Amino acid sequence: MANDSLAVVLNRGLAGIFKNAGAVPVRSSMGGWLREANSGDWQRGISVDAIGSITSFSAVFACVACIAQDVSKLAPKHMQRDGRSGVWTELRAATPPVELLRRPNHFSTRLQFLERWVTSKLLHGNAYALKSRNARGEVVALFMVDPRRVTPMVTPQGDVYYSVGGDDLSRIPEGMVVPASEVIHDRGMTLWHPLVGVSPLTACALSATQGNRIQTNSATFFQNMSRPSGMLTAPETISDETAIRLKQDFERNFAGSNIGKLLVLGDGLDYKPMTIPASDAQMIEQLRWTVEDVARAFRVPLFKINAGPPPNMTNVEALESSYYSGCLQGLIESLEQCLDHGLGLPIGQRIEFDLHDLLRMDSAGRFDGLGKAVGGGWLSPNEARAREDLPPVDGGDSPLMQVQNYSLAALAKRDSQPDPFGTAADPAQKARLKAVVEELTRAAAALARREKSMPAEAVVQKSSGWPFNEPVNEADWRVYCEHMRLKQLNGDHANE
Repeated sequence: MANDSLAVVLNRGLAGIFKNAGAVPVRSSMGGWLREANSGDWQRGISVDAIGSITSFSAVFACVACIAQDVSKLAPKHMQRDGRSGVWTELRAATPPVELLRRPNHFSTRLQFLERWVTSKLLHGNAYALKSRNARGEVVALFMVDPRRVTPMVTPQGDVYYSVGGDDLSRIPEGMVVPASEVIHDRGMTLWHPLVGVSPLTACALSATQGNRIQTNSATFFQNMSRPSGMLTAPETISDETAIRLKQDFERNFAGSNIGKLLVLGDGLDYKPMTIPASDAQMIEQLRWTVEDVARAFRVPLFKINAGPPPNMTNVEALESSYYSGCLQGLIESLEQCLDHGLGLPIGQRIEFDLHDLLRMDSAGRFDGLGKAVGGGWLSPNEARAREDLPPVDGGDSPLMQVQNYSLAALAKRDSQPDPFGTAADPAQKARLKAVVEELTRAAAALARREKSMPAEAVVQKSSGWPFNEPVNEADWRVYCEHMRLKQLNGDHANE
């Protein structure tokens, strides 16, 4: 480990504690082995393969790889809750927890570290991360430990310790015993003991073993007992030379690229093709069932491991959301809480994995959703741009709303006034409006009289919006324009 003095002190101090306190190792009922699928299977010679052979079954390998890689690609974020609004926001600065997860130790990247974490939990039911501290007691490195080399131990007082086997790569000495505060223990379902998780292989080990046996038997069959494609028979006994000649002629004329040509037989010869018997067809169905059973135990959709057609859905986000809620969510949230507790984050802070890459929808759906979010006012333009890895723009930090949208507080203030809609006009305002209406009426009457007094031969049509048939007169044109301007400005009040 990075701090060798810590390991020496723990080994010396805890050895005396366990010698006097009588700490009891905690073992699962599996004892390091997978349980029998049914009672009495061992006596009948029915057993499951070792975990190394089980992982060679393609369905098991595909499920573990799919889950581990999907979880490890999620980027961690250090979140802090606002004391006033209660909203969780990301701390943009490079905080120690994020830096630690970016490079957990001297030989692992974040993806490699998280992938091994999830793989250990899926295959063994437990994942152990050993902390390494500096002289100030700060966690500066995390080392994943082989679950088969770790034994939880409980004292009569209920204190928990872990006996860890040696690991040269992680610089862990042999026989090291550490308290629970120095180990991050993420466990699966605890069927038999609160400190011992079980793997999904507990439920599907027999199916995986059966799948391996089917494929092994098939390989042996095709190696030693392969059937010919067909059989050519004669009604009477023929010599070996004739049999060899017929076989060579048949293979030369009707094999390879000549398949499908017309066959003409004589002398009572008969050709019978060899078909797959029902027992072999059932074997294929049985192999398909073992794949489905393994995927069911790991809760992975069949289309994710290329074992079945994808659902008839055009929405990519809906498929990924179903996969996340049904398979990944429990693993991710357990990982987040273990890191929160193991790294000693204070209340109001937490580690959260970014799900945007996992639940990323198609581009058209993303743009449509972000456009509605910005238009609805609950997402700022810069927040929407950040979702697409685009830089911020000036003025884009505030959510946008249209001007005709009023807040409920503003509407309540308006409605609390004696005349909220302004139906009761002021007397002075009524007098001014009346004078304007009278002036407009007199101007319109004067224009009408002038139009009637003009001779027909002197009337010209003005093409610039002049509504009357009269000679072009600049003074009349200015009066008309002023009339229309006043009418436009005070038309609503004039109607009153």
